[in-house]
Amino acid sequence: MGCVILLDGQIIGEGFNETELRSDPTAHGEIVAMRRAGARLGAYEMRGATLYSTLQPCGMCCMASIWAKIGRIVYGAERQQVHSSYFENRHLTTEDYLRDAYRADLSFQGGLLADDCAKLYLGPNDDVPPEEQPNL
Repeated sequence: MGCVILLDGQIIGEGFNETELRSDPTAHGEIVAMRRAGARLGAYEMRGATLYSTLQPCGMCCMASIWAKIGRIVYGAERQQVHSSYFENRHLTTEDYLRDAYRADLSFQGGLLADDCAKLYLGPNDDVPPEEQPNL
């Protein structure tokens, strides 16, 4: 999972999934990028920023984007293009999390270079042993 955050055409944060590296279940690429952006800005608010991710953000990352006041989320691979182990639930999508947010100024777009991004992940029909699935 890769992520970059831009504000006014400048990269303010970038990250990749560091959950195993840091022994931190919250160290998803988006969260790592938001932490770096916040450190660079000296603030947690990122109004007007765009978050780009190779995969549809999970619920945690969607909520963090709302709290960070990110203005736009753009992601590549759609949930149905990758193995279910990348998500914490069966049915809720990025749209479900963002649709009811109090933030009327937050927009999102999915499917940017979706096929190319999906190749970075396990496929929906790949055989993954349960002990290797982080969501089980």
